[in-house]
Amino acid sequence: MFEGCAELVAEFENIEHRLVDPAVHADVDVARKLARRHAELKSVVETYRLWQRLGDDESAARELASDDPGFRVEAESAAAEREQVAERLRSLLVPRDPLDGNDVLLEIKAGEGGQESALFAGDLMRMYARYAERRGWSVQVMDHEESDLGGVKSAVLSVKSRGAVGPDEAPYARLKFEGGVHRVQRVPVTESQGRIHTSAAGVIVLPEAEEVDVQISPDDVRVDVYRSSGPGGQSVNTTDSAVRITHIPTGIVVTCQNEKSQLQNRESAMRILRARLLAQAQEEQAQAAASARRSQVRTVDRSERIRTYNFPENRITDHRVGFKSHNLTAFLDGDLDSCVQACLDAEFAERLAEAADAR
Repeated sequence: MFEGCAELVAEFENIEHRLVDPAVHADVDVARKLARRHAELKSVVETYRLWQRLGDDESAARELASDDPGFRVEAESAAAEREQVAERLRSLLVPRDPLDGNDVLLEIKAGEGGQESALFAGDLMRMYARYAERRGWSVQVMDHEESDLGGVKSAVLSVKSRGAVGPDEAPYARLKFEGGVHRVQRVPVTESQGRIHTSAAGVIVLPEAEEVDVQISPDDVRVDVYRSSGPGGQSVNTTDSAVRITHIPTGIVVTCQNEKSQLQNRESAMRILRARLLAQAQEEQAQAAASARRSQVRTVDRSERIRTYNFPENRITDHRVGFKSHNLTAFLDGDLDSCVQACLDAEFAERLAEAADAR
């Protein structure tokens, strides 16, 4: 049982040895990848070692029980605990999304509903910023276009963990379920008759891609610069700081104008482009394996919602897993973990079923 764990232990020990070598940290990308893999393996290796240790304890107690029957109880206790640890180890060894340990880029777009949709998109943007703050992640606004009433027409947030974390605690593992159409039912600030309106905003969750994950040839991109628009200080409409990058082979277009520096906008646009290309490659692989990615938004249509935010009833409903809660105010303040856990549990049950079918 668990024969393959020996290879994981050897890999873990090799990574630990490399991480103490100063030469490895000269290459930031390599060091980051090693640290991430170390965090992924740590819980598996620790659980496997505990399982082995309990097995040794059980064997020793059974040997001693022939001379002293009192050790029989100790042996049975070790055996029972070892079986519990074995079950936990089996769950840790179930294949998971290889991108779970990644940071993410969140794209938030207003949809149907005009100004009310843009205001709700702004609420979602603040909600994710608060959730990241609660979990100790860092947030950077990479691109942001406001509406006339202070809402958000579109925004891109970079969400990063601080240091190496296990895959269950990484931004992509916990935020990937947010991709889709979010529907809101409330009385808009623009409504004079007090009527409840329904509008929608869309969220796309992209795993952050490193340069080593996605190689982009300079010949495959066209870079255009233009003057930024909207709020942003003295540089707005006076310098060509905004950047538009077109990836010629796929037709993907990325624009960034949030920074005052053309170089910074270009770097941000390239990060977004790499993330979109990685997501596209992952989706193509999933489709080829007849397991298309779920819950990512394609259009911002109210009928394609994954979640409803009902203000009159103070209710959150996630339509994919049947999650309901009457704590909308706290939810919008970043208290998402109960809903995220419900999605994690549903995904884990599906992975367990797939692993059982494979056997």
